[in-house]
Amino acid sequence: MREPLSVPAGPLVDVPWLAAHAGDDRVRVVDCRWYLGGRRGADEYARGHIPGAVHLDVDADLSGPAQAGPGRHPLPEPAAFARVLARAGIGPESLVVGYDDAGGAIAARLWWLLRYFGHPGGRVLDGGLQAWTAAGHPLSTEVPAIAPAPALDLSPGGAPVVDKAAVDRLRQDPSAVILDARARERYEGQSEPIDARPGHIPGARSAPFAENLRAPGGAFRERADLERRYRELGALDEARTVVCYCGSGVTACHDLLALATLGRADVILYEGSWSDWARDPALPAAKGPDP
Repeated sequence: MREPLSVPAGPLVDVPWLAAHAGDDRVRVVDCRWYLGGRRGADEYARGHIPGAVHLDVDADLSGPAQAGPGRHPLPEPAAFARVLARAGIGPESLVVGYDDAGGAIAARLWWLLRYFGHPGGRVLDGGLQAWTAAGHPLSTEVPAIAPAPALDLSPGGAPVVDKAAVDRLRQDPSAVILDARARERYEGQSEPIDARPGHIPGARSAPFAENLRAPGGAFRERADLERRYRELGALDEARTVVCYCGSGVTACHDLLALATLGRADVILYEGSWSDWARDPALPAAKGPDP
């Protein structure tokens, strides 16, 4: 009889753990690299990835069709996501470790989707690809031959989601905190490279996902630093409701991941995020550094 798989508590795993367990057929490693423009994650994967990893793409695999829901990256339908997981060899007992080269900002979307659809095995590699190579571990250009798994019967609702109408109500609720995970220049409306108009949801607080990390693309900050950060944002014990958003519901999952490491697992994702809010001219937008 096989020994049970020893898994660290919490949503993060480190490089030593993954190096020791990556060859275990109960562990599925997923390269989640994806970029807003220019580079393609699939191309970077082909140039070199963690051995045994498969690649999943935000647009094709971790989102539904853009026209099928709010924002640029609506949530996939259960049957569609079940097919993605089956293709990647992910079964009900799999431990799924996602990584990227952006400090977990993209891999967090996979972790969150697994939670949302009721799969408990999602994890993110702390420090991502850079931590793996910095520890002296090799990359591979070989695409692994993974037998498809039977499609899972997925049910949405394992993690909370809200729409723009709910966010419009919550932004006026003093017991609710809304966090914007985009870079500060986008929050302040200094630049808007992709969505319909610049600015942020009035009342939302700036909480760039990059500030969860020790350095750009690096590992998460120490727990005490994260606690201090989110306490200053009002997003720990004092807030009854916390909602996170970003441009399209991808990097907001990094703030959700950070809060989950602190024990706050009830934080809500605004699915459509700014790409949904900004395209509705009836909804207000604020600019500048203040909520």
